[in-house]
Amino acid sequence: MTKEINTTSLFQSILEAQKNNELPPVEKWDPPLCENVDMKIARDGKWFFKNSPIGREKMVKLFSTVIRFDDDGFYYLVTPVEKIKLKVEDKPFVIKTFNKEVIDGKEVYLFQTNVDDIVTLNNENPLRVEIDKKTQEPSPYILVRKNLEALINRNVFYQLVEEAELNHKTQELEIKSKGDLFSLGKIY
Repeated sequence: MTKEINTTSLFQSILEAQKNNELPPVEKWDPPLCENVDMKIARDGKWFFKNSPIGREKMVKLFSTVIRFDDDGFYYLVTPVEKIKLKVEDKPFVIKTFNKEVIDGKEVYLFQTNVDDIVTLNNENPLRVEIDKKTQEPSPYILVRKNLEALINRNVFYQLVEEAELNHKTQELEIKSKGDLFSLGKIY
């Protein structure tokens, strides 16, 4: 059975869940799937509804708080009353900038997503790099929350490469954040 999306109830559900300024507990909700809703997140982090860009930044930020990645390999927008399957070209978030600060005597990298989440690079939010087998192009990612990652924008990645140090044993470029080492990839 196909259910039409009711945007009023969708927004009300999300806002209700956010009253305490926390992320909604999407992992606890098991609503029915609302089909025939065409939503997509492009590789550059832009959101689309029926192939039209969603230009309202507040709406995108609101939606970004209720994304869930399920065991079936798909991303969903989830509220207590409905679930919408998303088409995601790469990852649901994109890192657009970073700062390096000293916190408790340790250098820490703080990344900002396209929806203004701040992510601290550490063992709970690690960085990883996948290399495309055909093109040898790197795709760097950082864990934002639970099992949701952000693609690190190319220009941000190149800035990290400039800051990295070469580990002569492993031939990897590494950065250190909060005392932990993270590889940006091997030098060939």
